[in-house]
Amino acid sequence: MKLEWMGHSCFLITTEDGTRIITDPYDVKSYAGALNYRNLHGTRADIVTVSHMTHPDHNHVEAIAGHPRVVRRARQYDIENVHIVGVNSFHDNAKGSERGPNVIFIITVDDVSVCHLGDLGHVLTEGNVRGMGRVDVLLVPVGGAYTIDSGQADRVVDTVKPSITIPMHYKTDKCGFPIDGIGPFLAGKDNIKQCGSEVTITKDTLPAEPETWQLEYAK
Repeated sequence: MKLEWMGHSCFLITTEDGTRIITDPYDVKSYAGALNYRNLHGTRADIVTVSHMTHPDHNHVEAIAGHPRVVRRARQYDIENVHIVGVNSFHDNAKGSERGPNVIFIITVDDVSVCHLGDLGHVLTEGNVRGMGRVDVLLVPVGGAYTIDSGQADRVVDTVKPSITIPMHYKTDKCGFPIDGIGPFLAGKDNIKQCGSEVTITKDTLPAEPETWQLEYAK
């Protein structure tokens, strides 16, 4: 499988047979242009996952071309050669009373399980972890304010124990949100791998020791 970071919480996953999955597509026209990543309009996908419908930086399905199957709910899906499990969680640390629900998606393609935490706003519960199962690649928000922060993200990583951790939803020169950059999350960590915007991941090439991969956003 190939994984490309489009920016923010949006990734494009492409399976070996060409199935394309987009996670949390953003609207570049939302929030007065505070998200200035690549415009997703016309990007083709077969499947779109949406962690929550509350905010347009995560739910801009209209931008995606190709009549994709849209996955929003916490249940199991088998679409083509892709297995997806949704796990209920919250967008805040008050059981959703502040910012509502959030769905964690575990996407298994080509025998690699990718967990997209969406706009997770709390450390994981035992029920979350049981529902998630095995995680090879963890896509974790680290910017704080609207999601978990770097310290909470560390706790999530320690609980899930993925082979690869990829941070997302943090401040960059293309994101004007009042959230932290990636620095606090990377501070003090070993085994950090600098990558381009697209990486290839297979079951046979997962690292023997846990690694954190910092991706560039797609140009």
